[in-house]
Amino acid sequence: MLCQKLDHNQVQCQACSHYCRISPGQTGLCGVRENQQGELKLLVYGRPCAVNIDPIEKKPLYHFLPGTKILSLGTFGCNFHCDFCQNWQMSQISRKDFSDHGHGWKSFLNQIDYLSPDEVVQIAKENNLPSVAYTYNEPAIWSEYAIDIARLAKKEGIKNVYVTNGYLSPECLDFVAPYLDAVNIDLKSFDEEFYLKTCGAKLQPVLNSIKKLHAAGVWIEITTLVIPGANDLEKEFKNIAEFIASVDKNIPWHLSAFHPDYKIQDRGRTELKTLERAKEIGHQAGLKYVYLGNI
Repeated sequence: MLCQKLDHNQVQCQACSHYCRISPGQTGLCGVRENQQGELKLLVYGRPCAVNIDPIEKKPLYHFLPGTKILSLGTFGCNFHCDFCQNWQMSQISRKDFSDHGHGWKSFLNQIDYLSPDEVVQIAKENNLPSVAYTYNEPAIWSEYAIDIARLAKKEGIKNVYVTNGYLSPECLDFVAPYLDAVNIDLKSFDEEFYLKTCGAKLQPVLNSIKKLHAAGVWIEITTLVIPGANDLEKEFKNIAEFIASVDKNIPWHLSAFHPDYKIQDRGRTELKTLERAKEIGHQAGLKYVYLGNI
């Protein structure tokens, strides 16, 4: 759905703000959207590698259906390559980890049990779950699968939640927003260089997503993973808090403690006093709800 055909059998993916131009036989940066003879195909459609029932507070969402459980599912791949990823076993695996020009990658994905959108909704109904979360890895890159589920869920009165890095393209936002009830968006930093160097992305599309989803009436909560020596300066906290407050002072801000993972093993956990100072700065900016997590 989220693509535009170009000359010479190329396609431009519109799932996220990278807008990858993809030649036949290749995938975008995410590794799961492949040009097959001029048609863009989602390799992970119906192939979730994780399906769990979680407390909704784990997303984290504290002001949306609090105290309930949520059906959570995710696939493989990501449009970011964050060195600090705490879910890298799912998000950072892709066709580059397999030989044979990607055939091994597709063979690997095809070994995962197929789970149709109808079957996902049926699991939610059988367990009396009021909501479904598209989470664990970036849902923007598998939005066609997520929204096929969300359409059916919505008909059954089941709410839909994206847990996202916020790098959705405007086209993707238009596609998914009518079916979303809540989102948790990672605002990883307020520094362009941090996004470019550490995530392989830009800051502004994330800010645009926050503003656009808020304007669409989707409930938003924002998470910042506080990494020692990377994004833990007071000016960072101030800039993030003031931006959130400029959108809506009622948006909850979750400050999450870092632990060594993936490619960042050279520093310890975030100190509690750092998080407490960030919380104080959030309140000074006018935010009504600031929470500490992973402590």
